[in-house]
Amino acid sequence: MTDRWQYLLVLAACLAITAPLEMFGPGVYRQWRRLVRAVWPVAAVFLLWDEIAIAAHVWTYDGAYITGLNIPFHVPIEEVLFFIVIPICALLTYNAVSTILERVNRR
Repeated sequence: MTDRWQYLLVLAACLAITAPLEMFGPGVYRQWRRLVRAVWPVAAVFLLWDEIAIAAHVWTYDGAYITGLNIPFHVPIEEVLFFIVIPICALLTYNAVSTILERVNRR
């Protein structure tokens, strides 16, 4: 395996590990409009933050661990996906834990 796929593989693993949590409660993916409304504004702010930081040479990404695909302003596609994938995984986890605790507390 080449190193340049590591960031994407970690994001894919995060999705794969949390995907079964969809079966708890009303679901996250099943309410995709709500999911978009929750994730998009925060992702947009952090994406803008990344663009500014990269343009100002505050930080950069190690080319050995990314595919080299960038959106405008030299932000790696992996970073864009990070701002989408990780909040989705967090919402899946929160939804599952909340549902389980609610069921336990009803007993």
